Amino acid sequence: MKLTKYEHACFTVEKDNHLIVVDPGGFSGDFIAPENVVAVVVTHQHGDHFDSDILASIHAKNPDAILLADQGVIDMTPEFRSRAIRAGQKEHVAGFELAFFGGKHTQIHRSIPSIPNVGVLINDLLYYPGDSFALPDVPIDTLAIPAAAPWLKIGEAMDFLLAIKPRFAFPTHDAILSEIGKELSDAMLGQAAKSAGIEYRRLESTLDI
Repeated sequence: MKLTKYEHACFTVEKDNHLIVVDPGGFSGDFIAPENVVAVVVTHQHGDHFDSDILASIHAKNPDAILLADQGVIDMTPEFRSRAIRAGQKEHVAGFELAFFGGKHTQIHRSIPSIPNVGVLINDLLYYPGDSFALPDVPIDTLAIPAAAPWLKIGEAMDFLLAIKPRFAFPTHDAILSEIGKELSDAMLGQAAKSAGIEYRRLESTLDI
């Protein structure tokens, strides 16, 4: 599979000329809707993960693509064929095996209601938890690890990385950081990764996994 990382939380995975798009949100300014999309996965409905205009542009080029998201997202994108997803569910789409974990967005503050959030595991290789630290119950090869957020403390992210112990990890969900902030986050997550023999680096281009 070929992994392509975009700004903030968006990425695509390509296999046999089929693409899955994950979390095409409003903070991913470098993302342009591609062709050959078979599915779009939205982990939750916050605007940095779900943007209705971006979804519409994907659908315009890929009218047969299926949207996999919670019912709230589906209700806002009626143009898509869709399936509501939840933790514990598995889906098969055009050669991709998808498994979903978690169920709830990590608490930002007790005054802010929690919303649904599912982490996604693609082809038993690549895991992305969305806005959560949901631990999958299977070994993980490649981890997209959230690096900065209103709900996130860097020590929790480090513990999450050490709990999963993937072969390789790269940072995501960090558009709110300055360049200095990214360097600091990378240094701390990189330190945790090194202690456990995990390869950690920022993705600047595509990666074969």
